[in-house]
Formats: sequence, structure tokens, C-alpha cells
Amino acid sequence: MPHTTDAEYLAEPKPDLTIGFLLMKSFTLASVAGLVESLRFAADESFSSRQIFCRWEWMTCDNQPVTASCGLPVSPTATLDFSTRWDYFVVAGGLLEETRQPPQWLLEALRALHARNIPIITLCSGAFVAGNAGLLDGRHCAIHFTTRDEFRLRFPKAIPVIDKTYIKDGGIISCPGGTAIDLAADLIRQHCGLVRSQKVLKYLLVEEPAAPVKKVPPQNMLNEPDVYENDLVNKVIEFMKHHLDSPVPLADVAGFAGVTFRQLNLIFSKCTGYSAAVYWRRMRLEHARKLMADSSNSINAIAAATGFADASHLIAWFRKQYGETPSSFRKRRRVVERLVKE
Repeated sequence: MPHTTDAEYLAEPKPDLTIGFLLMKSFTLASVAGLVESLRFAADESFSSRQIFCRWEWMTCDNQPVTASCGLPVSPTATLDFSTRWDYFVVAGGLLEETRQPPQWLLEALRALHARNIPIITLCSGAFVAGNAGLLDGRHCAIHFTTRDEFRLRFPKAIPVIDKTYIKDGGIISCPGGTAIDLAADLIRQHCGLVRSQKVLKYLLVEEPAAPVKKVPPQNMLNEPDVYENDLVNKVIEFMKHHLDSPVPLADVAGFAGVTFRQLNLIFSKCTGYSAAVYWRRMRLEHARKLMADSSNSINAIAAATGFADASHLIAWFRKQYGETPSSFRKRRRVVERLVKE
């Protein structure tokens, strides 16, 4: 597809949705295909694959063909031009070797796009490109579980999440990979309407998600208010929630919050009644107790999932916090459940 100039935009009816794809070297094909195939079904009244209601362009960093991680070569359909008026700009990553250290000019261009309020979508390891540009600092980001540890080391100010198909936060839409059909369906629903979104899901053989059932929010694990008056405390608590399995040093948490270690503890003590370290440990213990109640996982596995050094470490703190061992807690739970059933 040739590059669309401003004059052509004025001469042609504007599509409902336009997306520019920047394909990094060794990009992952599945997520790109899921997104663009969804657009294809929504772009035409029939199934002729005409780009009428939705338009997209393929671009590469050097305007030369690029090869996907599976070996499929793709030629660009447009010259990379960041002044184009896309509704969304996609950074499609794949193998980490190609996204760990993106060129400086690309990072500057992404910052400029973000400043123009053009939403940026990261697919697969495209999140590493956005992270290098500083666009994920203080923001939640959906990443693939295999890259979580490295992502945390490289971008300690970001908040990685591994159990979401995509996340929107601060003008960045992160998608860890997979087919990206959930993301595509929501974009189409938002810009093209429910009917065309349903058409996409039907012809891709994907079931329409059921309407969400309204639920009573669960009681907060520490019986504290859902939101504190201090924005910094709320920000750090969100960070803690997403690092329950491997808590980072509190000095690094303070750095993430932009305060000193001493200031962090003073603010936490004033707002919550606990130091930051105690609050975080209680949060991890509550999560461990929930896992003990809701799963048959071993104590060792639960300790690993909640950031304790080993089972002994978890047992010691559990007894101190709740006055019983994990095994006695589980035994008591089984007795209560049996009585309820009877």
C-alpha cells in the first residue's frame, strides 16, 4: 500500500481506524497477524480485504524488507514517516536481541509520538523499546512471562504484569504476544462499532466474551482503605502488588517513588500505620494465606510465589503473624469446609 499523503487524506473519506506497524527485525508473526487479520475483516463491508474502513501500513527501521522470527520475509508498504497521522502506532517486537538496544533516533521519535498523544501499541518485546524510551516509567505494562526478570532489571521504574492480554496505561498499550485478537476486537469496537467487532470475532472463530457480571469488590487484604490520600503511597502499593513473588530492595522502591528510603518509611507510617517493609511483608503473607486456602500447592511453591526465601522463612513469619503454622491453618480450613458441606 503506497504512503498516504495529506492531500490524499483530504481527497478520500477518512477511515474509522488507521494503524502504522513498525516491524522490528525478527518480529513475532502471531501477534501482528492476529491484529491485522482482525482489521482486515473490519475494513470492508464484504470480504474483499479492501482497506476502506480500516487502513494499515507496514514499515521497517531502514525501509528494507524484514524477516519475522519464523523466517517469513515482509516488505514495507510505506516509508517510515513519524509525521503521518495514525490513530495508533505499533512497535512489533520479537527476539530480544533486536529490541534490547534500539537506536536512539527511534526512541526520540517514539517520545515525540507520545507527546503528540498518538497511542503507541507494543507487541511482544516491543515493550523493551518503549521501556528504553522511558515511556513505561511508573506505568503498568503487560509483558510475556519469559521476559519478566530481565524486564524488571532493565526498567525498575515500570510495573510489569504477566497475567493480562493487554494493558492501557498513559497512552501506551502493551500486549505481551499471543494472537492480540482481544486487543484488536476492543480497538475495532471502540472505533468501528459493535457490529463490525462481532463480525471479526465470528469469522476468526473466536467467541464473543460474555458480559461481565457485577461483583462485590473483595475486602482489602490488610483492611486498609482501597485508596490512600497520598498519591505516592498508592503508587508504591500498586508497585508492591505486582512484585509479590520477588520483592526488590526497598531502596530501589524508594528510587522508583522518587524519595529517599527514610522518606518512604515516614510517609508509609503516617498513612498506613506500618513501615514500607512491614506493609509489604503483610501483603505477601496475606497472599500466601490465600494461596494456601485456594490451592494444593506445596509450602515451598507458595514461598517462592510470595517472595520468601524458602518454606522455613514463610512458616516462621506466618506463625508470627497469624499464631499458627501453615499446616495447622490448612487443617483447620479442611475441618471447616467439611462441616459446611455436612
